[in-house]
Amino acid sequence: MSDKTEAMGAQEAGFPTMSSYGMGKFLAEFLTGGFAALVFKYYETELGLSAGLVAAGVIVYSLWNAVNDPLIGYLTARPTPWAARLGRRFPWIAAGTVLCALSFVLIFAPPGSPAGGTHPGLLFGWLVFSVCLYDGLYSVWELNYQSVFPDRFRGTAERAKAAGVATVVGVLGIAGGAILPTLVIRYGDPASYTANGWIFAAVALVSALLLLPGVRETPSMIRRYLEQTARTSEEPGFFARLREALGDRDFLAFILLFFFYQSATISMTASIHYVGDYVLGGRSTTFIFAGMLLGALAAVPIWTVLLRRRGDVQGLLQAAALVLAVFCLPLLAARTYGAFVAAMFFWGTAFGGFWLLIGPALADVVDGIVVRTGKREDGVYLGFRAFAGRLSYAVQALSFWAVHAATGFARDPRSPAAVAGIRVHTALLPALFLVAGVLVFRSLNTLSKAKAESNRAALRERGL
Repeated sequence: MSDKTEAMGAQEAGFPTMSSYGMGKFLAEFLTGGFAALVFKYYETELGLSAGLVAAGVIVYSLWNAVNDPLIGYLTARPTPWAARLGRRFPWIAAGTVLCALSFVLIFAPPGSPAGGTHPGLLFGWLVFSVCLYDGLYSVWELNYQSVFPDRFRGTAERAKAAGVATVVGVLGIAGGAILPTLVIRYGDPASYTANGWIFAAVALVSALLLLPGVRETPSMIRRYLEQTARTSEEPGFFARLREALGDRDFLAFILLFFFYQSATISMTASIHYVGDYVLGGRSTTFIFAGMLLGALAAVPIWTVLLRRRGDVQGLLQAAALVLAVFCLPLLAARTYGAFVAAMFFWGTAFGGFWLLIGPALADVVDGIVVRTGKREDGVYLGFRAFAGRLSYAVQALSFWAVHAATGFARDPRSPAAVAGIRVHTALLPALFLVAGVLVFRSLNTLSKAKAESNRAALRERGL
């Protein structure tokens, strides 16, 4: 089946549209990087909140996500008065990006003295309030942004190209989210984290403006949606959608692999600042993160070629996850600054591949669901994906708390036991998470290359 035939009936997006769409990847990774890498360390080591309370706050936030992400996906997928003119997703993306960028600052601007000393109960309450507000607004735009991909980019070749462009643009977001804090924050200076938050908000607002052209829905996308709503006399309830989503083997396989992948990457990236501060004697982690990003950029063309030639998205996703697990191990053995930079470079080559494949892999899964249900309700399913991703923050928080408690981190963060614990949540736990994800994925996934192609052919025939 040729890509030309596959894309028949839909105008292929050009490079400017793909680049603009990729700004959503930039924005998502930029904000996620700044959030995941700094929140636990900021509240634990800069503000003095105990690791147990920080972990409890993140767990409350994760429980909020159990309802927040799927429910927002469900609610924003419903018809709105402006859908016929602006589309069902564009207004949510436009409003959500701006409000989310501004709310990011609040996480790093708790009330009280910037030098610390705020009551632990107030700090805990602010942590829960600010991260829940930020995440709710993040979900409003990001779920709708992700929903654009399978509907806007519909052929195998177009999806591969769009994913490649978005990955390259998105890697710049990873670079910004990882490296910018190393240039602004100073260990032992809580006010520098607040300044970093304002800089993040400013960059995010500019990124949101550049994103909007790439997520503007085309007339054919709006037409398909309006025709679908006209055919649907009764909308299934939220819990009916929940049962439907979790009953799909391929969707469940993807969600679980994504959960373990996010648990691994968040644990590793959040650990790097502990490595710089306590393992490497307070050195900046700029070049360690740069090593990861150079590895990702170097590998993206290779993974893109593999995707276009093989077309087996699900198989390549498994392979990338396994390579990620293997390349966690050099981080466990690294002892010098240069060794950490080199280890992160190789880890980045696999990270770039997995990250590139996430969009096409989920798009194929969503195609199968649309064929089965006759409805394109991408936002609902992406809400469950987002919940799985946010749940990984609870895994990271619990593992940090358990490791720090077991190794006496609070008593002496530079003791041999505490340093060994940092190495465990930097490398060993992420490797175990990834292996577990691959094993679960292999046991559930049924989406072969032939089945994915058959689903796309059915979608064209039914005008979906």
